[in-house]
Formats: sequence, structure tokens, C-alpha cells
Amino acid sequence: MLRLHTTLSLYIGRHFAMALLGTLAVILALVLMLDFVELLRRAAGRDAGADVLFGLSLMKLPTMAHQVLPFAVLVGGMIAMWRLSRSHELIIIRASGVSVWQFLAPMVLCAAVVGVFDVTAVNPLSSALYRSYEKRLDEVWMPARAGAFNLSESGMWLREPVTDGGQTVVHAGHVRQDGDVLHMRDLMFIMLDSNGVLYRRIDAGQGAMKDRAFILRDAWIMEPNHPGVRMDEVRLPTGMTLARVQENFASPETLSFWDLPGFIRFFETSGFSAQRHWMHLHGLLASPVLLCAMVIVAAVFSLDPDLRSGRGLSRILGAVGVGFVLYFFTRLSLALGLSSAVPLWLSAWTPTLVTLLLGTATLLHQEDG
Repeated sequence: MLRLHTTLSLYIGRHFAMALLGTLAVILALVLMLDFVELLRRAAGRDAGADVLFGLSLMKLPTMAHQVLPFAVLVGGMIAMWRLSRSHELIIIRASGVSVWQFLAPMVLCAAVVGVFDVTAVNPLSSALYRSYEKRLDEVWMPARAGAFNLSESGMWLREPVTDGGQTVVHAGHVRQDGDVLHMRDLMFIMLDSNGVLYRRIDAGQGAMKDRAFILRDAWIMEPNHPGVRMDEVRLPTGMTLARVQENFASPETLSFWDLPGFIRFFETSGFSAQRHWMHLHGLLASPVLLCAMVIVAAVFSLDPDLRSGRGLSRILGAVGVGFVLYFFTRLSLALGLSSAVPLWLSAWTPTLVTLLLGTATLLHQEDG
């Protein structure tokens, strides 16, 4: 079996890289336009200029790039192979004794490098931008939530509006879930009026959140120009529930690949479920393998020995169909994993492994009968 020359490998890899970058640029331009139009629709009647909304769309774009990257690899691979076929270069390469696996090796390697770079270098930037995107979108321009929530290794922070137009800022140094009760330690409540002026502060060593109320024990109540008052128990109503606490975890997309393991350990130590974060971590680990699999799928629909067979359109539609089937299969597998119907690692890796195995089997059948 002939060994593929380095110069030829670089030539094929360059063709693939250029096609991939061009395809990704076109797809991201369409995504940016659609997302910008959607933000304009949601911000209708609100004090948010088009320049601000366009900036928000740009913040979200790197995260969307990770999601559309497999489809871009599929289309880019097909474009690169069709170009080589139209110029008869692919025919000459194959006639010289180069097997399809040797021919695809530079593309697979390029896809793997792109996948690793996306996970290790682009992901930290995209997660930081997406975190800013969510914060600005939810707290400033879009319909306000009942309160802003954050849970991290520094503890829990909660900002909750009250009926008189003011707000209450809550901080708990340590949080732990036990059944339907959220246990907290080192609590601080800062209560502000509608003008943002502090009118009361409550400190408590221990407390719990249950039945839509904070129950504080050994609490000190302090007000301006008044001496502090100690109370054995204080009950404060809240609109926050345990379900909302779990829903308001930092979304996996806002955490970088390098920070995810530490956050997962923290959440699970606190008694919370980190299934979404585990799924996201496994998805990131599997993404370079998925990109390699998409190169093989692209070869299935592009390496036609009869270029005049008239089946070009059907092959394009078939490749697009495979992309959409993979997307829905991934969503289904994700839902099964989050519902604990199948192990998390299996639900995250199954779409990638199935795509890789089916693509390899089909290409083997085409080449070797």
C-alpha cells in the first residue's frame, strides 16, 4: 500500500480547511442574521437599540459556531472532494494506488485538530461571551425574571424584587440540598427600598428555604439609626423555590471546558444534580470524534466513481438529511440521558459512535463491495 506523500497530504488538507472555513462563515452569517432578527422581535417596545442587539448576537455567535461545526465539516468535506473530483485530481490520486482511507487521513486529521482547538481554546472564550450574553439579555433588555440567581464556589447570591418596588439581596456562604429543603449557612440579607437605599440588614448563622420562605435561626436585624436586635427565628417570604434554584444553575454553555469538572464537583458536593453539566462535558469530549465521523460521512456522499451519474442532487439531499437526523438523534439521546433512562456517558457518546460506525461501514461497502 502506497504511503501518502506529505506534500499531497498538505494539499488535500488545505483544500478541506478552506472549504470548511468558507462553509462555516456562510452558516454563521445566516445564524447571526436570524438571531439578530429574533432579538429585534423580542425587544420590540423596549429601550434597546439595534446596535446593542447586534452586539448581543455577536456575543452568542461563538457558542452557535460550536453547535453548527459538525454540519459545516460535513458540507465543507463534500465541497472539497467535489472540487478535487471536478478537476480530475481525485481520479489521478485514486488511480495511483492511494486508498480512500489514505486520501481521507489529512481531512480527518484536520477535523480532529479543529475539534480539539474548538474545545480547548475557543470554548473558554465562547463560554465567557455567552455568560455575558445571558446576563445582559435577562437583566436589562428582555422580560425580567422574578430575581437574579447565581450559585458558585463563593456561595449563593440571589437578588429578588419586592412588591414596594425595592429589592432584597441574599448571600449564603454555604448551600446544601436535602430533599425539598435548601439548607444554608452564613446568611446575609440586604434590603433596599425603591430608591436603592439600604433600610435593613439581617445576618444569620443558619437558615433554610422551604415552603416559599427563608427560615433564619440566630438572626441579627440591623436598621439605620437603631440598635441591632437578635431573634431566635425569622421567617421571610420569597418567590424562589427549590425547582427554580435548580433551573437557575449556571447553564453549561456559560462554563468553559476547563472549569466544568470543578463546578460539577461543587454542585454534587452541595447535594444538587449536575446531569446537564455532565452531559455538556461528555459532549465536548466527543465533539472532535464527531467531526472526524462527519468527514467519513461526507466521503460516503462525495466519492462517486461515476461523476456523470446524475445523482448529485440526491446525494446533496441525502447528506443534508443525515445532518438533520443526527441533530434530532442527538436531542433524543440528550433527553434520555437527562431523564436517567440511559447512562449519561452513553447518551452523550452514542450519536458520535453510531455516526462513525455507520459511516465507516458504508464507505467500506462502497469501496470494497
